[in-house]
Amino acid sequence: MQHWADPFALGAPRFRDPELARCQSEQGSLAAWRQAFARSPHEAAAGVAGDFAVALGEPSGRVFLAVDRFAIRTLCYRVDGDALSFAHRADQLADPTTEIDPQAIYDYLYFHSIPSPRTVYKGVYRLPPAHCAVFEEGRLTVAPYWQPEFEEPRGASFDALRDEFGQLLRQAVRRQLDGSKPACFLSGGTDSSTVAGLIGEVNGRSAATYSIGFDAAGYDEMAYARIAASHFKTEHHEHYVTPDDLVRSIAKVAAHYDQPFGNSSALPAYLCQVKARADGVSTLLAGDGGDELFGGNTRYAKQRVFGGYGRLPAALRSGMLEPLLQGTPIGRLPLLRKGASYIEQARVPMPDRLQMYNQLRRLGSEAVLTPGFLARVDMDDPMRQQREVWASGSTPSELNRMLAFDWRYTLAENDLPKVCGTAELAGMRVGFPLLDDDLLAFSMRLPTAYKVRGLTLRWFFKEALRGFLPPQIIAKKKHGFGLPFGVWAASHPALNRLATDSLHSLSERGIVRRDFIEALLTTRLVEHPGYYGEMVWILMMLELWLQSHAPGLVVGSAT
Repeated sequence: MQHWADPFALGAPRFRDPELARCQSEQGSLAAWRQAFARSPHEAAAGVAGDFAVALGEPSGRVFLAVDRFAIRTLCYRVDGDALSFAHRADQLADPTTEIDPQAIYDYLYFHSIPSPRTVYKGVYRLPPAHCAVFEEGRLTVAPYWQPEFEEPRGASFDALRDEFGQLLRQAVRRQLDGSKPACFLSGGTDSSTVAGLIGEVNGRSAATYSIGFDAAGYDEMAYARIAASHFKTEHHEHYVTPDDLVRSIAKVAAHYDQPFGNSSALPAYLCQVKARADGVSTLLAGDGGDELFGGNTRYAKQRVFGGYGRLPAALRSGMLEPLLQGTPIGRLPLLRKGASYIEQARVPMPDRLQMYNQLRRLGSEAVLTPGFLARVDMDDPMRQQREVWASGSTPSELNRMLAFDWRYTLAENDLPKVCGTAELAGMRVGFPLLDDDLLAFSMRLPTAYKVRGLTLRWFFKEALRGFLPPQIIAKKKHGFGLPFGVWAASHPALNRLATDSLHSLSERGIVRRDFIEALLTTRLVEHPGYYGEMVWILMMLELWLQSHAPGLVVGSAT
């Protein structure tokens, strides 16, 4: 825990102002931050690129806080009367009297993480991405210092954009290389393969690549990683994760995070980093961000299809299709069921539509959680949070609005904490070249039709790299390091025992219904391990975190 008198600065900021850049070069980042803060506390971070978290104050008591555009570096804070404390981690600001926030636990079960500004601890907050704060005279003001501004250029030249894109990619990778052994994750997808190839090109030395495989049908993507490794002649390393690996590592990873975190890909990421660390690697580059900047997630095409329904004549929608298919026997006929489902989803406004398959919503909060716990939370709050973020977007393009929305919820609140948290545990540094600020600016002035063309995802990215990437990589579907946890938990005795013991322990805390947990473990997981394994995972990770950080927590009477 630190107070305003203790300056705090993390990351590798790049000051765009020449005078501040010179100050950084001669006196260090902290001195440059002080100059920027002295000029204008509300604008200090706007001219800074790279990853950073900073907190510093003046003798007057005024304090400045800021984090980078994606919150790659995190900063938490706590206000007690006229005193401000801050730290990299939320748990560093908690003391034995700090309560666990039931609403944050509900957020975790809903999102599988706890989105900022809330943390699991009451009174402890996390600065959202691209936000700064000023604390003065006992009052804290938090506001965004940057918001996405998209352009729709006319007459865009593909060739010119392709050439600029290539230069920016190479510059971004070069910025992340720190002189240590060049290395990166390699899933075999477009992004990690691009990073692997560019490392060799800009560094003059092939990358060491690290891939994770699973001996489970439908989960292993090692064949594509091998294609990329062979194509770019990398120093390739593979590790096949086993259920025994999970039994050894799950509790350690769960306990390491400063609050409950449920992204199951954290375990493969951690094991990949441990392997790299054992080989003498200190920095791994990751491909996170390519899908979210350039239109690569399948939901972008799916939501475009739903958006088409709103363009049909109102008379056709309300006068014929909806009365015919919504809530009628005809709409339940096998041939028309998909049409009825399409209309049901298309009628839900964004961003609510994105959560229609949210597992907690599908199962029903009342069926999963105890009445005593639900009495202490607002079940509508998660959607209220997302609606506020969605409404803050200034672009008329629904696709670009979705991209900016994902920069917050997919990247800053989920994927980046996954990689950064496990890297911290493994003793590694991770760099994200595809989140470079100049690439980010480029993506915001790329025509929308270049991101998703028809229903073709990340069209420009793939076309621009055609001839550089192997054709099999360009054609493959997105996968990544998906974990077959449910399949293994249903069949591997030691993993099943860990999950069962964890969920039974959780059932005593008055959060999750006992009858739901029993049905989940004895029936649902066995019948549908892929689907229900996700719920087992997030409940198990919650309990293992609580055992480490709040062992005595009981929210209400167990049901």
